[in-house]
Amino acid sequence: MSLVELIAQADERGLAVSGLACLDRCVPLLGGDDEVLRPLWASLAEGAGPDDWAGRLEEVRGKLDAAAAADGDGNGDEAVALAHRMLTTAPARRSAAELRPWADACSVAALRIHRLLDGAAARDDDADRVGGLPRALHAARAGESPAGGRTEGVSPLVAAELRRQVAVLERLSAHGPTGLRGALEVATEGRRVLRAAVSRRSRRKD
Repeated sequence: MSLVELIAQADERGLAVSGLACLDRCVPLLGGDDEVLRPLWASLAEGAGPDDWAGRLEEVRGKLDAAAAADGDGNGDEAVALAHRMLTTAPARRSAAELRPWADACSVAALRIHRLLDGAAARDDDADRVGGLPRALHAARAGESPAGGRTEGVSPLVAAELRRQVAVLERLSAHGPTGLRGALEVATEGRRVLRAAVSRRSRRKD
């Protein structure tokens, strides 16, 4: 099943986890540490209260806003702006109707961020874009790769991010609430990859 189809069919928890996992992988761009989003992950666990998500979302926003203000290096950086938008647009209400467009936007933003970090975005032809993504990546996300492969024509860094997004949704679809731990593990792995990519980009700029 393609990533687009998985998002379209996901339930409320799956959508929240999908968007949160994208944000978690990109949190190094916001100056956050590895634990900053744990309160939000906990709010999605089985047995959490219905209002936990909203309260912890505000808590996390406060911490990351403070980290961004202290860092001050991300002004004008498109990748940082995309990551910040994931955080600011997260809905306070945990409903499928509000979470689905957010999860979809987070998916696209995370893929764009990975393209920016590997330098591929600089080679894009702006006229050959669909839904904010290069045509090949848009097709891969929708399962429409010309060669039948999900990552045909996509760079390795972006292809790995695409696979992680699919893996998160597949685990939640297959295992329900018990798939949360596996989704967190996927997000943690992706965060390490992105942190390394950010470091490589910084060295290229120096």
